[in-house]
Amino acid sequence: MGRHGGLRVAIPGRTRWAITALLGTGVTVLSLLLVMCGFPPGGQEGRGANNGVFGSANPMAQLGWGFTHTEFSADRGEHTAKVAADRLLTGDPMPQNQHIMGWGARNPEPSPGTYNFRDLDRRLELMRSTGGTPVLTLCCSPDWMKGGKAGKTDWGELEKAPSPDHYEDFAKLAGKIAKRYPEVRHFIVWNEFKGFFDEDKNRWDYEGYTRLYNLVYKELKKVDPGIQVGGPYVVMDSYGPGEDSYASDLAGPWGSVDQRVLDAVSYWNEHKDGADFLAVDGSSYTKDDEYAPDEFRATEKFGDVTRWLRQETGLPVWWSEWYVEVADENDDRNGWSEPHRTAVQAAAMMEMARSGVATALYWNPQNEGKDCPGCLWRSTQLDDGGGELPMMKLLGKFGKEFPPGTTFRSVSVAPEDRPNVRVLADDDSVLVINTLDRLIQAKIDGRTFDMPGYGLRWLKR
Repeated sequence: MGRHGGLRVAIPGRTRWAITALLGTGVTVLSLLLVMCGFPPGGQEGRGANNGVFGSANPMAQLGWGFTHTEFSADRGEHTAKVAADRLLTGDPMPQNQHIMGWGARNPEPSPGTYNFRDLDRRLELMRSTGGTPVLTLCCSPDWMKGGKAGKTDWGELEKAPSPDHYEDFAKLAGKIAKRYPEVRHFIVWNEFKGFFDEDKNRWDYEGYTRLYNLVYKELKKVDPGIQVGGPYVVMDSYGPGEDSYASDLAGPWGSVDQRVLDAVSYWNEHKDGADFLAVDGSSYTKDDEYAPDEFRATEKFGDVTRWLRQETGLPVWWSEWYVEVADENDDRNGWSEPHRTAVQAAAMMEMARSGVATALYWNPQNEGKDCPGCLWRSTQLDDGGGELPMMKLLGKFGKEFPPGTTFRSVSVAPEDRPNVRVLADDDSVLVINTLDRLIQAKIDGRTFDMPGYGLRWLKR
């Protein structure tokens, strides 16, 4: 089964939290001792490695199912709501990711050598107090590293990359952060290649990104060789079936991935100084906001892309962000009912799990208002906030039933049900999804039961 439970260790404070998080991800006692003695865990690299089931040969990179904090989260808001959210998170400890600047964190180094870690301290304390495994995304960069004035922060320039002559400064900031938070064992370098598109060449500036990545990688490993570092966090954009725009051989009924993206991944993989995992993000729908052949089958993209990445790089694959619903002009995803949304998200998680994803981070746990489609809990800005929402229930249950190392088993599905249901099972549990918006009677493993439109059902085997 490969289930891994947290191990309680009688060691106080941050050290206890870090050790518990490491053991909870499946690290062996020997591996833990090696890390504590300063030896790296030995993540494998190179084409063809790590071709097992869900997860990889590097247990430290297998964090499973978690989420990324954004502007609003459970560290701020009404007291009773924060308590409710904290209780929810403590009951389902999972990986929690935070960016070092933006998305809830102010400029960490407004001027050279002048630091402001108040927001990061607060977010890390939330992770610590709720038992989450902490992850930090090293994005974005202070203004003075990208042509702005020292002491000033222009949030309109947030997504601008540091200039090449400040790559080393950004790497030093990363090292400073790693020293400040020794309990953080996983760092993602940058976000979505922001600021690294070469308009003249009409492609990604993967050379520039890789130079930045390598400097950060070396700095983090200098702080602690056991720190896990990954990139390139590029968006796996795709075009619809039959389209010629930047078509690639990485294709399926959902379309094909933009060849320029694959070129960026291949260059980074060939020229990186090292990596413990590979991080990407993307959506099941196309760059033109279309689902092919439909919203459920479009999720097969996550599985196909994951398999290609594992074969191409041999690294554990992380989906740092993943989306199944097209956003509107305000970047909101509210076109579907909550059952519809949750059903498609569950289908995407099935595809990722089958293909061997090591870690998947859900974007944005809450907003500040009463309505938050797809959020994990009700806004802590509300007096009665902090309560569990459907996606949090799915994320927690899925993470417990299908953690890294799970071996999946076949399931008997009645022929008439096969077009209408999605199923994932191991020795103990079965998850069934009704992909139709109407009531159906399904027959799974010899059991017949009703399922409402877009319903999810967990069965014990």
